[in-house]
Amino acid sequence: MNPEFQLSSADGVSLKGRRIVVAMSGGVDSSVVAALAAASGAETIGVTLQLYDHGAAVGRTGSCCAGQDIRDARAVADRLGIAHYVFDYESRFRDSVIADFADEYAAGRTPIPCVRCNQGVKFTDLFGIARDLGADCLATGHYVRRVIGQGKRAELHRAVDPARDQSYFLFATTQAQLDYLRFPLGGMPKPRVREIAAELGLGVAAKPDSQDICFVPDGDYASIVRKLRPEAADEGDIVDLQGRVLGRHKGLIHFTVGQRRGIEIGGSPEPLYVVRLEPAAKRLVVGPRRALAVSAAMLEDINWIGDGHEGPITAKVRSLAKPVPAHFDDGVLHFDQPEYGVAPGQAAVLYAGDRVLGGGWISQTVAAELTEAA
Repeated sequence: MNPEFQLSSADGVSLKGRRIVVAMSGGVDSSVVAALAAASGAETIGVTLQLYDHGAAVGRTGSCCAGQDIRDARAVADRLGIAHYVFDYESRFRDSVIADFADEYAAGRTPIPCVRCNQGVKFTDLFGIARDLGADCLATGHYVRRVIGQGKRAELHRAVDPARDQSYFLFATTQAQLDYLRFPLGGMPKPRVREIAAELGLGVAAKPDSQDICFVPDGDYASIVRKLRPEAADEGDIVDLQGRVLGRHKGLIHFTVGQRRGIEIGGSPEPLYVVRLEPAAKRLVVGPRRALAVSAAMLEDINWIGDGHEGPITAKVRSLAKPVPAHFDDGVLHFDQPEYGVAPGQAAVLYAGDRVLGGGWISQTVAAELTEAA
């Protein structure tokens, strides 16, 4: 195995003889992290959090971070000769992540449960477990980089592979957490990760990546929300920007700002997009694409891990969006150019080059003033 892939602390101190806890989900990424940790000479302990049982929660079969995933994680641990423990956090996950997910949709916002999970179950509860086990650090399979900057302070940076970068989902990481975390995959392309797994004979080498929210493996998130918050599935009017009724919708839970598909209103001279959701009135407001243009967004629950930065910044307002030039002032993110499809409930993450400065949750947006031709 190439030495550059050995797990070591970012400040250059060898971890040989230390103890590493690895968060193991049963996938190829965390399995390779466990292998790298074990190869470093550190005592390695794999920990899997059982988070969700679909059968118990929504009347379906199958599981997430349970069942086959746990068996896969255990098989990898056995192959590597490391200890492996499973902790049941299903009720905590349901109360802190799934309930919030349903509440956000019911309030007309678009949630990001992966961030909430990182804030709570993964980067709070898992930290407690790792410390109780006497670990010197906690390693995960996230594709981000931990870089030691000026003053020997740990910084969070984008992954080398932009197609795999997960920094958007980790903006809420605190400095104390970042000091304790290790991300060995941040400098590696995904194909290399699978190669390492195959070289080591890990049974998960070809295991497919998860493509959906972990507790919604079939993509039908509306059924989860409907079960927990039935009122979110109530029908209502579809109206234009002037309030004229154009049709009916079958529940605001099926829509998010910027969406075009599913509106099903014919006769419009130009395509219609979701501009705003009004849950109190059960109204879906639609309009042309130019109506989606936003000049600024108000942020709440802001987290900073890049204090003291002076200079240009960029902002990313969706996980798949490209960072755009912006500036931040007193809780308000101002875009240098109008940004489209900015949805309350999503996160806005701020960057200085590849470094994550922090971010916050979008609570409101300010419409940009555009000409009819824009």
